[in-house]
Amino acid sequence: MSETNIWLFLAAAVVIAAVPGPGIFYVAARTLSEGRASGFASTAGTALGGLVHVVAGSLGISAILLASAELFAIVKFVGALYLVWLGIRTFRSAGRALPLESEAVGDKRAFRDGVLVEALNPKTAAFFLAFIPQFLDPAASNPTLQFIMLGAISVALNTLADVVVVLMASATRRHLIGRPHLMRRLTQGSGVFIAGLGLSLALARRPVHS
Repeated sequence: MSETNIWLFLAAAVVIAAVPGPGIFYVAARTLSEGRASGFASTAGTALGGLVHVVAGSLGISAILLASAELFAIVKFVGALYLVWLGIRTFRSAGRALPLESEAVGDKRAFRDGVLVEALNPKTAAFFLAFIPQFLDPAASNPTLQFIMLGAISVALNTLADVVVVLMASATRRHLIGRPHLMRRLTQGSGVFIAGLGLSLALARRPVHS
């Protein structure tokens, strides 16, 4: 790839990573409700889910998904229902005593949830298919490898932004952990927000290319 394309891509990818999006809000909510370890596990999960979209986009699978209204709707609603279920589960957990950090079993669950939440979001597939091809070098060989490389860089930058958010949310949680009433409200709010992300995904429309 040309050096110009790489630098243009990096500049755009950094700006996109810095702009708060659903992924950032999701890992923040998980961190606030369950702790820093769970937040990092969620971040690792969403990163892997993002890489799933990168590979699918490079192989043309994402294009097939977006071209089919039925497939797009199925994946969208499965992902939305999963987020709503996670939100309800988080809201209901507010009545239990919360440890400062989640346990290992909870971290594994947070990682799994992160993978599924991101992999079942067709809006992520649409983003990669719309964003990355603008920076591919048609004169260079192996466009599939170019797509995967740029996609991996984008996922890494987004993950770095998520890590910063996890650290900030964790600091907030540590400050409030000694106030059970506030922590209960914070956990309930996190659950409502995660469910809200699911409802937002359910209302998302399939991109239509002319």
